[in-house]
Amino acid sequence: MPLLLLDLDNTLVDRDGAFRAWGARFLAGVGAPPYDLDWLVDADADGLTSRWDLADAIRERYRLRDSVVDLVDELHEGQIESTKFDPMVGAALRIAADAGWVPVIVTNGETRQQEAKIRHTGLDRFVADWVISQEVDCRKPNPRIFEIAAERVRMRLRGAWMIGDGPEADIGGATTVGIPSVWIHRGRRWTEPRFGPTRIAEGVIQAVAEVLAADPQYRMR
Repeated sequence: MPLLLLDLDNTLVDRDGAFRAWGARFLAGVGAPPYDLDWLVDADADGLTSRWDLADAIRERYRLRDSVVDLVDELHEGQIESTKFDPMVGAALRIAADAGWVPVIVTNGETRQQEAKIRHTGLDRFVADWVISQEVDCRKPNPRIFEIAAERVRMRLRGAWMIGDGPEADIGGATTVGIPSVWIHRGRRWTEPRFGPTRIAEGVIQAVAEVLAADPQYRMR
């Protein structure tokens, strides 16, 4: 039974779409022009900007009276509410599980928000477990977080695959622990010369198919 490690944001769920949906509602609520969504998306930097720093930037730009704490809560709750889960992704995970793979989420981020996304979308019904960086005080691409994921389900990393959209966090992390990977390209080209993914896919459904296609036992069925 091999281990299937999966990133969460922009892999299993459309984090970018959820942020844009929340951002559009938020900007309308504060009376900002719709084109400010581009500024908000840039300021968010695909989730890499600290929520506290982003809340502070929003507060300053729109001269809001809301406290930074309230804006951070708005960022958390609004994005969780906007996060959707494609049933076809669930079907792909079920197929992988039926083929003997054990899906485990490995995600960077804050425990409260990431776990809320997993439960809110119903992803918890499709995976064996999950590891969140804040919870274990260890972020991808650190090899330790992948080891913890394997330990959670009492498995070894040998034979595992990693699926994710992060060049450094996901593919670099997989390279560090010596496991193959599938990169979700999201319309981007691979530019990192130091390492590369084993396979490249448009989305997680195709990525799971790539993993199954590489599994000799699955191909023999």
